[in-house]
Amino acid sequence: MQAKIWNYSEWIAETNPEELRRKFDKTLKASGFNILCFTDHHFDPQGYTALWLLTESHFAVHTFPEFGKTYIELSSCNPDMYMAFIALTKNM
Repeated sequence: MQAKIWNYSEWIAETNPEELRRKFDKTLKASGFNILCFTDHHFDPQGYTALWLLTESHFAVHTFPEFGKTYIELSSCNPDMYMAFIALTKNM
């Protein structure tokens, strides 16, 4: 049997680091993901990158404030949590 990883990526309009952390902490937990740890970095003069290490893989955000958008990416080995996350982010 071969392992399966589901990958989801999207561009969103939110670029505020505090709001991104709040929204995605909540969304990941509501989707059933288990957050092992979180790390982030603020770039000078602008920009932000964050990574949530999950039991079921990982989630990352990379802001591009000069363009008013953020790239999000989820990799998961759990299809149910993956689909729940996508459904919840469609409402953001």
